Amino acid sequence: MINQVNGTTRILGIIGYPVRHSLSPVMHNTALRACGLNYIYVPFEVAPEGLERAVNGLRALNVAGFNVTIPHKTRIMPYLDELDSSAVSAGAVNTVKNVSGRLIGYNTDGDGLVRSIDNQLACNVRGASIALLGAGGAARGAIAALCRAGASRIVIANRTHARAAELAALMAGQFPDTELNVTADFQELEARLADIDLLINTTSLGMNCDTQPCLRLTGLSRNAKVYDMVYAPPMTPLLQEAVGLGIQGVNGLGMLAAQGELAFTIWTGVTPPSDLMKGVLDGICGNQP
Repeated sequence: MINQVNGTTRILGIIGYPVRHSLSPVMHNTALRACGLNYIYVPFEVAPEGLERAVNGLRALNVAGFNVTIPHKTRIMPYLDELDSSAVSAGAVNTVKNVSGRLIGYNTDGDGLVRSIDNQLACNVRGASIALLGAGGAARGAIAALCRAGASRIVIANRTHARAAELAALMAGQFPDTELNVTADFQELEARLADIDLLINTTSLGMNCDTQPCLRLTGLSRNAKVYDMVYAPPMTPLLQEAVGLGIQGVNGLGMLAAQGELAFTIWTGVTPPSDLMKGVLDGICGNQP
């Protein structure tokens, strides 16, 4: 176990604005200590107008790698030397690795979602019929990963139909084996929920303790699963309804941990202990519903 910083310590970190609320430093530093790796993970608050200078500075300082969070996930892409296919399909970067001065961008968010769904809900995405709420940046990364994992059908539900249709068309070109449908009518979606295996919320609904979920889940099979990317509060309105109906559901803490595990391995080549990061987050935020 590495207990102190010395002359050979490598630096990892996260850039965002704001970033002081991030749970990533405690999560990653706990894993680094558990693995006995001589790294330290620190937050870097970077205002939007300083992004290019910050990226060049991190390169010059030979930082080993860093995470990228709001509002930089898309804006950072032109400043990197190479993009992994995961970042290209997601249209965003959340992880950067420094390889001999070349900054390579990855996106582990979507694959972290799929891993969390598998681990926490025992739900195999391959062949599944999925309803996905939202058509923003989080939705794009999620859909790309779900398609890669073999989802049979994804219904994108978004109040702005044109935005959902644009996203569906973009993904259909990359993943022709997955059927992609669009609706802006949530009552229509409610009538089709009996055919859904997994419902995923990619929007921020519930973060401000909204009192109502965005649609009623009474039409869902009791064997279906619900995944809400929101994790603060831990029990969102959507999850409250799911649990009340006897439907298994979880919040986004597992995704946060899983994407962190994937980033950790990209940087270090080491897989952190199973469930360690998730345990750290549960200790901070509370257990899953």
